[in-house]
Amino acid sequence: MDEKSGKRKVYIIGHKNPDTDSICSAIAYAELKNKIGDEHRIFLPKRAGQINSETQFVLNYFQMEAPGYIENVGTRVRDMDIRFVEGAKNNISLKTAWTRMREEHVNTMPITKENRVLEGVITSNDITKSYMDVYDSAILSEARTQYKNIVETLDGKMIIGNPHAYFVKGKVLVAAANPDLMENYIEEDDLVILGNRYESQLCAIEMNASCIVVCEGAPVSRTIQHLAAEKNCVVISTPHDTFTVARLINQSMPVKHFMTKTKLLTFELDDYTDSIKDIMASKRYRYFPVLDCRGAYVGMISRRNLLSVKRRQVILVDHNETSQAVDNIESADILEIIDHHRLGSLETMAPVFFRNQPVGCTATIIYQIYQERNIEIPKQIAGLLCAAILSDTLMFRSPTCTEKDREAVKHLAEIAQIEYESFASEMFEAGSDLKNKSPEEIFYQDFKKFEFDNRTFGVGQINSMNKKELKNIKERLAPYLAKAYESQNLEMLFFMLTDIVNESTELIYYGRGAQSLIEEAFHVACEEGSVELKGIVSRKKQLIPAFMGAIQN
Repeated sequence: MDEKSGKRKVYIIGHKNPDTDSICSAIAYAELKNKIGDEHRIFLPKRAGQINSETQFVLNYFQMEAPGYIENVGTRVRDMDIRFVEGAKNNISLKTAWTRMREEHVNTMPITKENRVLEGVITSNDITKSYMDVYDSAILSEARTQYKNIVETLDGKMIIGNPHAYFVKGKVLVAAANPDLMENYIEEDDLVILGNRYESQLCAIEMNASCIVVCEGAPVSRTIQHLAAEKNCVVISTPHDTFTVARLINQSMPVKHFMTKTKLLTFELDDYTDSIKDIMASKRYRYFPVLDCRGAYVGMISRRNLLSVKRRQVILVDHNETSQAVDNIESADILEIIDHHRLGSLETMAPVFFRNQPVGCTATIIYQIYQERNIEIPKQIAGLLCAAILSDTLMFRSPTCTEKDREAVKHLAEIAQIEYESFASEMFEAGSDLKNKSPEEIFYQDFKKFEFDNRTFGVGQINSMNKKELKNIKERLAPYLAKAYESQNLEMLFFMLTDIVNESTELIYYGRGAQSLIEEAFHVACEEGSVELKGIVSRKKQLIPAFMGAIQN
């Protein structure tokens, strides 16, 4: 949910290792969807990888910010219905905690300090144990019980003493015997529960009891009050009988004595539900505290909340392959797919709006939607769309280019007020300027994975108008292929070094079967890990179809 608008967020996102089309189409389509308007949703462009040099040049040129990075669209704790249970202080009584839990229909209460810092949790089971399993008559003092808690729990009133003081020493006993016998079992600092007998009250005070609780609302004489004040003995009056008081008084103990405060099992807002569901299932707790990034308490979740978790909503642009999609795409609700590639392996839970056209660039389709909706294209958005088409079609040199792509570029260039040929030259030059990039950064700048007929392979590509620059890139990149192969769970790796001017590609490769696949697909002989492919510039329309045909044969 977007905090400002109160609308649900929908992420528009391209493929991993995004190219200029993937980024620019996401930005432009988010702009379009928000202009069309949806009273329940707000559309946000996102990216599933790092911005490459070419795309960064385009964003800088048109003064646009890069979309935010998102590596996983699986549901998180923040997507669950988090129940806010007000945190309590650690000095509240067990009775107060129990009452609040019953009123709020929960069995777990968070105990918090200043700034909502979680100190511990108290459960109804903890309270039950304190009532049923405790036989120690000194536990009230061991728990350092505040007198105001005792007064509140017994529905009483303080006659003598400071309600904010603590009962910290002695045991609790009921003075049922006559005063002569009481002297044998009352000890200094004890808390004595007694009735309206003056002699019993006097005896308890003279035996240096720290507190007497007078039951059944019996009056406390001035003499007793005066003596108690002199002896620093607290006097509490309660309307309940001695049996009820003896039964209730342990409920006045502070929750901090019984709460769980070590090894707390908590979750954070950004934790993925896939990673916590097994933990929740293995524990006997019903509720689990949730913390924000600063460690402050924000609410509670239960196993039941996993059933109603809101899946993230996404729109995919420039791809429809599971292997190319952002992580955990199967856990998201895909609302739309806008693409210009072959139909891939991606499956959806429900019917979606799917627009797939045989054009050179997804940005061309976005441009068409603007036209069909009769929505004016802003100057900066026009620039992004124009750059994306020039990039994907290699300035009309790619066999994927159509007349619709050319028409779109001419119109968009007018709106953006650019001369598209000179702009394209600058853009390609910026994209192939990789002097300060590591081999790893170059390799993954535009890298895609493919699956076909139980075979898996990856293909990267760099486009340049400078043959010398491509040679330099090859020298740096070729040794890295072995390392990349080890890190990827793929059978074969290929990398296209595409010369835009001469409309050719030098293809370097690694992996068992890679060489034979190239030779079968293009009927060429490979030498020393590379091969020159004349007239091949498109990964989508030339390289991949040839590979798939060879695999199928």
